[in-house]
Amino acid sequence: MRATNMKNTISKAMLHHLAPVAAVALLLTATAYAAAPGITGTTFNLTAQPAYISQPDGQAVYSWGYGCNGAPSGYLPAGLSTTPFCNSMQVPGPTLIVTENAPFTVNLTNNLPTAAGNTSILFPGLQLTSVTSGTPGLLTQEAAPSGTVTYHLVATSPGTRAYYSGTQGDLQVEMGLYGAIIVLPSSSPAGCTAVGSVAAHYVAPGNSAESDFRLAPAAYDHPRTCYDREYLFQFSEMDPNIHSQALAQVSARAGCVAGAVGCTLNVPTEPYHPNYFMINGRSMPDDMDTNYATQYPHQPYNGNPHMHPGEQVLLRIIGQGRWQHPFHEHGNHVRILGRDGNLILSTSSPTDPNLAGPLLFTTTTTPGLAMDGIFYWSGKGLNWDAYGHNSASSDPLAKLACNGLLNGYHSVTTDLNYYEWCQDHNKPMQAAPFGDVAGGGPVTLPDANIFTNGAWYGGSPYLGPNATVRATGPTGSTPPSGTIANSPTGEAGFAFMWHSHNEREITTNNVFPGGMLMMMLVDSREFVIDESN
Repeated sequence: MRATNMKNTISKAMLHHLAPVAAVALLLTATAYAAAPGITGTTFNLTAQPAYISQPDGQAVYSWGYGCNGAPSGYLPAGLSTTPFCNSMQVPGPTLIVTENAPFTVNLTNNLPTAAGNTSILFPGLQLTSVTSGTPGLLTQEAAPSGTVTYHLVATSPGTRAYYSGTQGDLQVEMGLYGAIIVLPSSSPAGCTAVGSVAAHYVAPGNSAESDFRLAPAAYDHPRTCYDREYLFQFSEMDPNIHSQALAQVSARAGCVAGAVGCTLNVPTEPYHPNYFMINGRSMPDDMDTNYATQYPHQPYNGNPHMHPGEQVLLRIIGQGRWQHPFHEHGNHVRILGRDGNLILSTSSPTDPNLAGPLLFTTTTTPGLAMDGIFYWSGKGLNWDAYGHNSASSDPLAKLACNGLLNGYHSVTTDLNYYEWCQDHNKPMQAAPFGDVAGGGPVTLPDANIFTNGAWYGGSPYLGPNATVRATGPTGSTPPSGTIANSPTGEAGFAFMWHSHNEREITTNNVFPGGMLMMMLVDSREFVIDESN
């Protein structure tokens, strides 16, 4: 379905206990994908200033944010079809994409209300070589109202990092002054596929090549950090009471002179009661709309991951708020590669160290912490054939072989079931469609009329083209829906709900669904994932 159709449907449906939805086949022709968009160059001209950001409940919340002071040098990834923009204020701030060991400069102009006082940027984990202009602050050099400060930096190692205000952080970070820096390796490790190579992504027979929207071949200077697809998620929360008090005090002090008596803010930041919980500055379902969508002029980045089975998906995750957010990626654990640009390695072999990062059930986004991890899903371990292979089916694609030459996975890259786990090949989900586990399992699906509603349900537990046809064989399960209103009707995939494990954080002003929630959509390989927006 189109992303906006799916978004509207989900927003009206009760999905609370639909989280492990691997057995739900959806029509996934959505056009609002993600990647890790940002700006690039060796000089970044930023400004800090106010604007309003929107929430799904219709509220426009007064906020502060970093933005571009003029047009940036360029945008990445290449090939974006949606015209990218970098307004003078956005939440989170522009994602800065730089290269390992390459010097770069950040010029920050303070266009916040005069009463807000100075502002600044901290760059944890990066080497600050010098600072010019500005005024001394408690943690770093600051920009006075209408003033500028210049930071000269070098990133000495790859990885994902945060940047945020170093001035009155309890207020300024809460108001939205934070962003991400992606540091790309200076060279490609051996064995990684070059960006732009057709071989980097599966190309189904008869389809055009799938464009490559990676920023680099690998996340770190290590051959085991190659990846196929990447997404950046910045988690934060917002207490609207703090924002409304800041607006009231700014309005009351409009026109005051910097340094004059009374030209300051005294906004209490405790007690802290956030009502909005955001991924990349948006709450669900807004995070499923496109990057650079015109309806979010100050929230350009979305959260809408997609993948094909067997792909290595790099997740760049940052905790930008005051709370720790236990975010759970259904479908598999996340293998952590590194934290704050520090690759986690074992010492068993100094000449060839192995990755030693933990497998996380929830990626606990500690405030200020950035992490890089790999999410992987192939269907292995389901104990049933996710592709619905069925010798009695009228669908020739349901009769594909599985040769198991790739460590137990099907190895023919031109087949639609490439990376199928062969041990489960041709194993029915339900040997007895109306039975239970004892009657032939391993899985018994609930009645589709009870389990889900709406035209977005594909009516089949299988992945791939003509999935609804495959489900009607002698070992089939739920019948075709008959209510499919989205096209193409022959393509179905799986949806995994990715959400905070703090139930309050999957609401918007206590209304579910909302907040820190999105869907990982696993598309079959004949479906071209277009991440150009």
